[in-house]
Amino acid sequence: MLKASIDLGTNTCLLLIADYDAEKKAVTKVLFDQSTMVRLGQAVDQTKRLHPDAVERTRNCLRGYAAKIAAMGLKPSHTVCVATATARDAENGAKFFDTVRRETELSFRTLSGDEEAKYMFLGGLLPGSDASTSAVVDIGGGSTEFKSESGGLSLQLGSVRFTERFLKSDPVTDSEFWECRAEIERMLDQARDWRQSLPKDAKLIAVAGTAVTLAQWQLGLKSFDAQALDGLELSRGDLHRMVEELKWRTVAERRVLPGLEPGRADVILAGALILWRVLENLDFPVLRVSTRGLRYGVLEIVTEKL
Repeated sequence: MLKASIDLGTNTCLLLIADYDAEKKAVTKVLFDQSTMVRLGQAVDQTKRLHPDAVERTRNCLRGYAAKIAAMGLKPSHTVCVATATARDAENGAKFFDTVRRETELSFRTLSGDEEAKYMFLGGLLPGSDASTSAVVDIGGGSTEFKSESGGLSLQLGSVRFTERFLKSDPVTDSEFWECRAEIERMLDQARDWRQSLPKDAKLIAVAGTAVTLAQWQLGLKSFDAQALDGLELSRGDLHRMVEELKWRTVAERRVLPGLEPGRADVILAGALILWRVLENLDFPVLRVSTRGLRYGVLEIVTEKL
């Protein structure tokens, strides 16, 4: 059974087209998997509205995705389309999605923070992972989700949101960096009860662009390679080293680092800082990277209901 899903986040828009085994409730073969930097969340934290430039970038991306879906014999109207933190925050989000539906037949559902965390957990688990002893974290552009079998939470803590709010200089100043770090740690206090509900030796899996980009940098990959990335471990020390290097580099200098997406160069410091403090503050010695995530989870769950 061929299925398609679109995950529209604050920073990226992802399209997955895959064979899906309804009996096993699992993706059996990925036919197409693309991530496009659209930065839909541009300035939303300050204005609570979608920026015209961001709207145009995203509409262009979605028109291309709809054409790809149709070219593979599927109907855009049958695609599972979900939107996350930016759509929740933007006052003009509903108008934007009405326009998208008229132009492309792609119909979006805006997920709550709890729904995002739930679907992200199911989609992010690596093959062979024990769900009962696993936890998944998703550092997004506008929010961060934590999820395990026993529960989860969503925090308004994201790479785009915190770059725009705190890290305004290029390179960042010490005062900006420390103010950003302090607010990250203050917000992560809200996740301590969730952490205490997990086994002490729970395994943390990190999904989404920040983790994948840092893993690509760690390996020096010139192009995306899911086989090489899935399961890669990053330690507290690895993340600390990356944060320190990103901190003193300009955005232009970050763009040429091996494996780092140029379009993510301005927000990767905030994302790396969040991920590093998650490990430190919530007592995880390492994380395992997963290139999967929300687009897999919603495909499985919503397909089950069709």
